[in-house]
Amino acid sequence: MIRASARFWRHAWAWALLLLSACHASISQASPAPTRPPAQAYSAQKSVALARAQIGVTVAYDPAYTVIAYPNGDVPADKGVCTDVIIRALRGQGIDLQRLVHEDMRRAFARYPARWGLKRPDPNIDHRRVPNLETFMQRRGNALPVSQNPRDYETGDWVTWRLGSEQLPHIGMVSDRSAADGTPLIIHNIGRGTQEENILFAFPIVGHYRWR
Repeated sequence: MIRASARFWRHAWAWALLLLSACHASISQASPAPTRPPAQAYSAQKSVALARAQIGVTVAYDPAYTVIAYPNGDVPADKGVCTDVIIRALRGQGIDLQRLVHEDMRRAFARYPARWGLKRPDPNIDHRRVPNLETFMQRRGNALPVSQNPRDYETGDWVTWRLGSEQLPHIGMVSDRSAADGTPLIIHNIGRGTQEENILFAFPIVGHYRWR
């Protein structure tokens, strides 16, 4: 009687182990480890659409220093500066200029403009400064010649200017729409929120860039 009972429990344990193994295998197959989604392909046309979508949403220009999250940080959508038009257009495609600029400045801080008295990169503001974006794009090999020919400026290109006697930096994105004379419009925020206007040659152009 005792031997029969022992055999019974040995068989019971064996069946239990088999069931557990089968159950574990089923769970493993049904719940594979999560994988990172593939990187989105950059589209100049989509950049323009995302920049244009900011019109009527970003209605104010606010250059105040703001502490923001890192990475993918942003200020409230109803306000921003000229660089935020570009930043938000690329972020909508999974490209985080905040992270990319910060990482490059950590590698080569001395190559960036030293006009703000900083001794180290600051991820809250560095990517929101036009001269830093100019340097970043030059270092990536994305700089193009400055031209007075409107045909040289393609959809999604970035253009930078210096405004007035104070030579204030400004940046905008080339639209897929043109003025009556064929000059591409620019999507930018120069003080009244995001707008789409004919200002490509309204100020001295100092930089022309194309994301690659």
